[in-house]
Amino acid sequence: MYKDWPKMAAELTTLMGDTRKGIPETWGGFSAMAKHSTAAGALDPKTKELIATGIGIAVRCDGCIAFHVKAAIQQGATREEMLETVGMGLYMGGGPSAVYGAMAMEAFDQFAAQ
Repeated sequence: MYKDWPKMAAELTTLMGDTRKGIPETWGGFSAMAKHSTAAGALDPKTKELIATGIGIAVRCDGCIAFHVKAAIQQGATREEMLETVGMGLYMGGGPSAVYGAMAMEAFDQFAAQ
């Protein structure tokens, strides 16, 4: 195992919660944006979480991968859908995204096993 993704998500949640206390208005605005951005609309929440995962891979954000892979699974994403998402992240992010795509698949397997 390269990283413990469920542990990372839990630790980041605590860390981010502590930070939110110092800037509640700013963080509250971000939380509101996240809530509205991921709500069902022309795209369903699962598709939106897969998009966010692909972006996380392309920009090489470990925390983004942890949170959005977990959310994609909660929305019903399959391993096959995640593999195609990894492919898009690789396409958009180039060679370094191959590393992050592999990490996203490890995260998927760990969260799916819970």
